[in-house]
Amino acid sequence: MKTDIQLNDIVELKKAHPCGSNKWRILRTGADFRLECLGCGHKIMLTRNDLFKKVKNVLKEDKD
Repeated sequence: MKTDIQLNDIVELKKAHPCGSNKWRILRTGADFRLECLGCGHKIMLTRNDLFKKVKNVLKEDKD
C-alpha cells in the first residue's frame, strides 16, 4: 500500500485498540512512525512496513 501519510493525519487501523478506538494521529514520520490513540491517548511506535500493513484508511487533516 503506497500512501502519502503526513504529520497530523488520522489513520484508521484494521484492528481496534483495547480502549475500543481504531483511529490514530500521526505524531512522527520517517523510518518509524509515532502514533497517538484518539480514544485514550496511548502512544506507540511502528516501523514503516508494519504501519502500511495495518492501515485500513487514511483521513487527511483539514487545513484551515
